[in-house]
Amino acid sequence: MSSNYNILAQLTAIKEEIMAIEKEVIQLSNQLIKRRLLICTAESCTGGLIAKSFTDVVGSSKWFESGFVTYSNNAKHKMLGLDKQLIESSGAVSQSVAVAMAEGAITNSLAKISIATTGIAGPAGGTKEKPVGMVWIAWAAKHYTTQSQCFFFDGDRESVRNQAAIAAISGCVKFIVKNA
Repeated sequence: MSSNYNILAQLTAIKEEIMAIEKEVIQLSNQLIKRRLLICTAESCTGGLIAKSFTDVVGSSKWFESGFVTYSNNAKHKMLGLDKQLIESSGAVSQSVAVAMAEGAITNSLAKISIATTGIAGPAGGTKEKPVGMVWIAWAAKHYTTQSQCFFFDGDRESVRNQAAIAAISGCVKFIVKNA
C-alpha cells in the first residue's frame, strides 16, 4: 500500500510543478506582449522544457522566438559561441557559463530577452562542489546587465528540472519588470 501512496504523492507533486510552470509562463507572456519583446532560451539541464512550456501556450509565436538545447559542451560552443576555454576552466555548471549561454542566445537569435539554464538534474553527476540539484540560471537582455543566480533544488531528475523551469521563468518576469 505504501508504494501506491508514494506513486500518488509523486504524481501529485509533478502535477503541482507543471501547474506552477503554466502560471509563470502566463505571467511572463503578459509582460513580453505588453513590452513587445521576443524571448529565446538556451537550455542544458532543462533540455528544452522551458521552450516546450512556452509553445504550450496558444499564440506564443507573438513573444517566443527560439530555443537552443545545448546539452553538450560542443553544442554550447557551436550554437551559442561559448569559448571552449571558458567551459573547461569554469565547468559547464557555473555562473560564467550560464551568463555566456544567455548572452550567446541573444547574439544568435532575434530575441531581445533570454533565459539560460545549466545544472545537474541527477540522479548522477554531482560532486561535493557541484551537487545534484545545483542549477545556474541567467537572464540577459540587449543593452542591460545580465543577471544570474544559483539554485539548489531537491527531488528526482524530473522535479529538479521542473523547479529549475519555474525559477527561470519567474526570475525572467522579475528581470523584465526591473529592466525592460
